[in-house]
Amino acid sequence: MKIFTVIQARTGSSRLPGKVLLPLAGEPLLLRMVERVAAASVAQRIVVATTTDASDDIVASLCEDAGLCVFRGHPTDLLDRHYQAARALGASASDLIVKIPSDCPLIDPAVIGRVLSAYEPGIDFVSNLHPATYPDGNDVEAMPFSVLETAWREATQAHEREHTTPFIWDRPSRFRLRNVAWETGRDCSMSHRFTIDYPEDYAFVSAIYDALYGKGPRFSLEDILAYLDRCPAVADLNAKYCGVNWYRHHIGTLRTVSAEQTREIPQ
Repeated sequence: MKIFTVIQARTGSSRLPGKVLLPLAGEPLLLRMVERVAAASVAQRIVVATTTDASDDIVASLCEDAGLCVFRGHPTDLLDRHYQAARALGASASDLIVKIPSDCPLIDPAVIGRVLSAYEPGIDFVSNLHPATYPDGNDVEAMPFSVLETAWREATQAHEREHTTPFIWDRPSRFRLRNVAWETGRDCSMSHRFTIDYPEDYAFVSAIYDALYGKGPRFSLEDILAYLDRCPAVADLNAKYCGVNWYRHHIGTLRTVSAEQTREIPQ
Protein backbone atom coordinates (compact mmCIF):
# COMPACT_ATOMS: atom_id res chain seq x y z
CA MET A 1 0.00 0.00 0.00
CA LYS A 2 1.31 3.42 -1.00
CA ILE A 3 0.29 6.68 0.68
CA PHE A 4 -0.46 9.75 -1.44
CA THR A 5 -1.02 12.98 0.47
CA VAL A 6 -2.89 15.67 -1.46
CA ILE A 7 -2.67 19.28 -0.29
CA GLN A 8 -5.13 21.44 -2.21
CA ALA A 9 -3.99 25.06 -2.56
CA ARG A 10 -5.12 28.10 -4.50
CA THR A 11 -4.79 31.88 -4.33
CA GLY A 12 -8.50 32.65 -4.68
CA SER A 13 -9.64 32.57 -1.05
CA SER A 14 -12.60 34.93 -0.67
CA ARG A 15 -11.83 35.82 2.97
CA LEU A 16 -8.04 36.09 2.74
CA PRO A 17 -6.88 36.12 -0.90
CA GLY A 18 -3.42 34.72 -1.50
CA LYS A 19 -3.17 33.27 1.99
CA VAL A 20 -1.04 30.31 0.87
CA LEU A 21 1.64 32.78 -0.28
CA LEU A 22 1.80 34.85 2.91
CA PRO A 23 5.21 34.73 4.61
CA LEU A 24 5.92 32.52 7.61
CA ALA A 25 9.45 32.37 9.00
CA GLY A 26 10.88 33.65 5.73
CA GLU A 27 9.04 31.34 3.34
CA PRO A 28 5.54 31.23 1.80
CA LEU A 29 2.91 29.66 4.03
CA LEU A 30 2.39 26.79 1.58
CA LEU A 31 6.04 25.72 1.80
CA ARG A 32 5.95 25.81 5.61
CA MET A 33 2.78 23.74 5.45
CA VAL A 34 4.40 21.13 3.21
CA GLU A 35 7.47 21.12 5.46
CA ARG A 36 5.36 20.06 8.42
CA VAL A 37 3.39 17.44 6.48
CA ALA A 38 6.63 15.96 5.13
CA ALA A 39 7.95 15.63 8.70
CA ALA A 40 5.29 13.02 9.55
CA SER A 41 6.66 9.58 10.34
CA VAL A 42 5.04 7.86 7.37
CA ALA A 43 6.33 7.05 3.91
CA GLN A 44 4.20 9.27 1.73
CA ARG A 45 4.26 11.01 -1.62
CA ILE A 46 3.04 14.59 -1.32
CA VAL A 47 1.38 16.45 -4.17
CA VAL A 48 0.10 20.02 -4.16
CA ALA A 49 -3.14 20.16 -6.14
CA THR A 50 -3.82 23.66 -7.40
CA THR A 51 -6.20 24.89 -10.08
CA THR A 52 -5.97 25.49 -13.80
CA ASP A 53 -6.82 29.19 -13.30
CA ALA A 54 -4.14 31.60 -14.46
CA SER A 55 -4.17 33.19 -11.00
CA ASP A 56 -2.68 29.95 -9.67
CA ASP A 57 0.28 29.93 -12.05
CA ILE A 58 2.22 31.42 -9.14
CA VAL A 59 1.33 28.45 -6.93
CA ALA A 60 2.45 25.97 -9.57
CA SER A 61 5.70 27.88 -10.13
CA LEU A 62 6.38 28.07 -6.40
CA CYS A 63 5.98 24.32 -6.05
CA GLU A 64 8.05 23.53 -9.13
CA ASP A 65 10.87 25.83 -7.98
CA ALA A 66 10.82 24.08 -4.59
CA GLY A 67 11.01 20.66 -6.21
CA LEU A 68 7.49 19.69 -5.13
CA CYS A 69 5.09 17.55 -7.11
CA VAL A 70 2.23 19.70 -8.38
CA PHE A 71 -1.04 18.87 -10.14
CA ARG A 72 -3.47 21.34 -11.70
CA GLY A 73 -7.16 20.58 -11.85
CA HIS A 74 -10.73 21.82 -11.54
CA PRO A 75 -11.02 25.24 -9.84
CA THR A 76 -14.19 24.55 -7.82
CA ASP A 77 -14.84 20.80 -7.89
CA LEU A 78 -12.32 19.81 -5.24
CA LEU A 79 -13.48 16.20 -5.20
CA ASP A 80 -12.60 15.95 -8.88
CA ARG A 81 -9.26 17.71 -8.36
CA HIS A 82 -8.37 15.41 -5.47
CA TYR A 83 -9.33 12.30 -7.40
CA GLN A 84 -7.56 13.36 -10.57
CA ALA A 85 -4.39 14.26 -8.65
CA ALA A 86 -4.27 10.80 -7.07
CA ARG A 87 -5.06 9.17 -10.40
CA ALA A 88 -2.30 11.13 -12.14
CA LEU A 89 0.19 9.82 -9.58
CA GLY A 90 -0.80 6.26 -10.46
CA ALA A 91 -2.74 5.40 -7.31
CA SER A 92 -4.26 1.93 -7.30
CA ALA A 93 -7.47 0.78 -5.61
CA SER A 94 -5.93 -0.12 -2.25
CA ASP A 95 -3.53 2.83 -1.99
CA LEU A 96 -4.30 5.32 0.77
CA ILE A 97 -5.23 8.84 -0.33
CA VAL A 98 -4.81 11.52 2.34
CA LYS A 99 -6.52 14.92 2.45
CA ILE A 100 -4.82 17.72 4.37
CA PRO A 101 -5.95 21.33 3.77
CA SER A 102 -3.37 23.94 2.75
CA ASP A 103 -4.53 26.40 5.42
CA CYS A 104 -3.23 24.38 8.37
CA PRO A 105 0.45 25.43 8.72
CA LEU A 106 0.49 24.50 12.42
CA ILE A 107 -0.50 20.89 11.84
CA ASP A 108 1.52 18.57 14.08
CA PRO A 109 3.43 15.91 12.11
CA ALA A 110 2.84 13.51 15.02
CA VAL A 111 -0.93 13.93 14.62
CA ILE A 112 -0.66 12.96 10.96
CA GLY A 113 1.21 9.83 11.98
CA ARG A 114 -1.34 8.91 14.64
CA VAL A 115 -4.28 9.20 12.27
CA LEU A 116 -2.67 7.27 9.45
CA SER A 117 -1.46 4.54 11.81
CA ALA A 118 -5.12 3.96 12.73
CA TYR A 119 -5.90 2.86 9.19
CA GLU A 120 -6.07 -0.82 8.38
CA PRO A 121 -7.44 -2.76 5.40
CA GLY A 122 -11.22 -2.97 5.54
CA ILE A 123 -11.62 0.62 6.78
CA ASP A 124 -13.15 2.97 4.22
CA PHE A 125 -12.29 6.27 5.89
CA VAL A 126 -10.21 7.36 8.87
CA SER A 127 -9.90 10.89 10.23
CA ASN A 128 -9.66 12.95 13.41
CA LEU A 129 -12.68 15.10 12.53
CA HIS A 130 -15.85 13.06 13.15
CA PRO A 131 -16.10 14.08 15.88
CA ALA A 132 -13.16 16.47 16.14
CA THR A 133 -11.20 16.82 19.38
CA TYR A 134 -7.84 18.27 18.29
CA PRO A 135 -7.50 22.05 17.88
CA ASP A 136 -8.97 23.14 14.55
CA GLY A 137 -6.17 23.05 11.98
CA ASN A 138 -4.91 19.53 12.67
CA ASP A 139 -7.17 18.01 10.01
CA VAL A 140 -6.23 14.61 8.60
CA GLU A 141 -8.52 12.44 6.45
CA ALA A 142 -7.59 9.28 4.58
CA MET A 143 -9.36 6.72 2.42
CA PRO A 144 -8.46 4.01 -0.09
CA PHE A 145 -8.37 5.24 -3.67
CA SER A 146 -11.28 2.92 -4.50
CA VAL A 147 -13.47 4.71 -1.95
CA LEU A 148 -12.42 8.15 -3.20
CA GLU A 149 -13.30 6.96 -6.69
CA THR A 150 -16.76 5.90 -5.51
CA ALA A 151 -17.34 9.37 -4.07
CA TRP A 152 -16.04 10.99 -7.25
CA ARG A 153 -18.37 8.88 -9.36
CA GLU A 154 -21.53 9.18 -7.24
CA ALA A 155 -21.47 12.49 -5.35
CA THR A 156 -23.91 15.02 -6.77
CA GLN A 157 -24.55 17.62 -4.06
CA ALA A 158 -22.56 20.84 -4.28
CA HIS A 159 -21.07 20.57 -0.79
CA GLU A 160 -19.94 17.01 -1.52
CA ARG A 161 -17.98 18.18 -4.55
CA GLU A 162 -16.63 21.33 -2.88
CA HIS A 163 -15.43 19.71 0.35
CA THR A 164 -14.13 16.44 -1.17
CA THR A 165 -15.06 13.88 1.50
CA PRO A 166 -18.61 14.50 2.92
CA PHE A 167 -20.09 11.90 0.58
CA ILE A 168 -18.05 9.32 2.52
CA TRP A 169 -18.09 10.41 6.16
CA ASP A 170 -21.70 11.56 6.12
CA ARG A 171 -22.85 8.01 5.22
CA PRO A 172 -21.85 5.91 8.24
CA SER A 173 -24.37 3.22 7.32
CA ARG A 174 -22.64 2.66 3.99
CA PHE A 175 -18.95 3.20 4.72
CA ARG A 176 -16.77 1.76 7.48
CA LEU A 177 -15.50 4.81 9.34
CA ARG A 178 -12.88 5.19 12.05
CA ASN A 179 -12.22 8.29 14.11
CA VAL A 180 -9.04 9.13 16.02
CA ALA A 181 -9.66 11.12 19.20
CA TRP A 182 -6.96 13.17 20.91
CA GLU A 183 -5.17 10.77 23.23
CA THR A 184 -5.08 13.38 26.04
CA GLY A 185 -8.84 13.13 26.45
CA ARG A 186 -9.15 16.89 25.83
CA ASP A 187 -11.47 18.48 23.30
CA CYS A 188 -10.14 21.78 21.93
CA SER A 189 -11.95 21.60 18.60
CA MET A 190 -14.20 24.56 19.41
CA SER A 191 -11.86 26.51 21.70
CA HIS A 192 -8.59 26.62 19.73
CA ARG A 193 -8.17 27.69 16.12
CA PHE A 194 -4.90 26.91 14.28
CA THR A 195 -6.22 27.30 10.72
CA ILE A 196 -6.15 30.36 8.45
CA ASP A 197 -9.23 31.98 6.92
CA TYR A 198 -9.11 35.54 8.28
CA PRO A 199 -6.44 38.21 8.85
CA GLU A 200 -6.70 37.53 12.59
CA ASP A 201 -5.83 33.88 11.94
CA TYR A 202 -2.72 34.91 10.04
CA ALA A 203 -1.69 37.21 12.90
CA PHE A 204 -2.11 34.28 15.29
CA VAL A 205 -0.15 31.79 13.19
CA SER A 206 2.59 34.35 12.49
CA ALA A 207 3.01 34.93 16.22
CA ILE A 208 3.38 31.18 16.80
CA TYR A 209 6.02 30.87 14.07
CA ASP A 210 7.90 33.93 15.33
CA ALA A 211 8.03 32.46 18.82
CA LEU A 212 8.69 28.78 18.08
CA TYR A 213 10.13 28.17 14.62
CA GLY A 214 13.63 29.36 15.47
CA LYS A 215 13.86 26.69 18.19
CA GLY A 216 13.14 23.95 15.66
CA PRO A 217 10.79 23.65 12.68
CA ARG A 218 9.04 20.58 14.07
CA PHE A 219 7.55 22.30 17.11
CA SER A 220 4.64 20.25 18.40
CA LEU A 221 1.03 20.74 19.37
CA GLU A 222 2.14 20.57 23.01
CA ASP A 223 4.73 23.31 22.34
CA ILE A 224 2.03 25.56 20.86
CA LEU A 225 -0.38 25.01 23.74
CA ALA A 226 2.35 25.66 26.30
CA TYR A 227 3.25 28.90 24.53
CA LEU A 228 -0.40 30.00 24.48
CA ASP A 229 -0.64 29.33 28.21
CA ARG A 230 2.32 31.68 28.71
CA CYS A 231 1.02 34.26 26.21
CA PRO A 232 -2.79 34.32 26.33
CA ALA A 233 -2.84 37.56 24.33
CA VAL A 234 -1.77 35.56 21.29
CA ALA A 235 -4.67 33.15 21.75
CA ASP A 236 -6.99 36.16 21.84
CA LEU A 237 -5.91 37.29 18.36
CA ASN A 238 -8.36 34.99 16.56
CA ALA A 239 -10.43 33.70 19.48
CA LYS A 240 -13.64 35.19 18.09
CA TYR A 241 -13.46 32.74 15.17
CA CYS A 242 -13.00 29.60 17.23
CA GLY A 243 -15.59 27.05 16.16
CA VAL A 244 -16.37 28.81 12.88
CA ASN A 245 -16.31 26.34 9.98
CA TRP A 246 -18.10 25.44 6.76
CA TYR A 247 -20.59 23.13 8.48
CA ARG A 248 -22.70 26.13 9.50
CA HIS A 249 -23.94 26.50 5.90
CA HIS A 250 -25.21 22.92 5.76
CA ILE A 251 -26.86 22.18 9.11
CA GLY A 252 -29.95 20.21 8.21
CA THR A 253 -28.32 18.82 5.07
CA LEU A 254 -25.44 17.00 6.75
CA ARG A 255 -26.67 13.86 8.50
CA THR A 256 -23.89 13.55 11.06
CA VAL A 257 -23.08 17.15 12.05
CA SER A 258 -25.04 19.00 14.72
CA ALA A 259 -25.35 22.72 15.36
CA GLU A 260 -23.12 22.32 18.43
CA GLN A 261 -20.17 21.54 16.13
CA THR A 262 -20.11 24.93 14.45
CA ARG A 263 -20.56 28.63 15.20
CA GLU A 264 -21.77 31.56 13.15
CA ILE A 265 -19.26 34.11 11.91
CA PRO A 266 -19.20 36.92 14.52
CA GLN A 267 -20.59 40.26 13.41
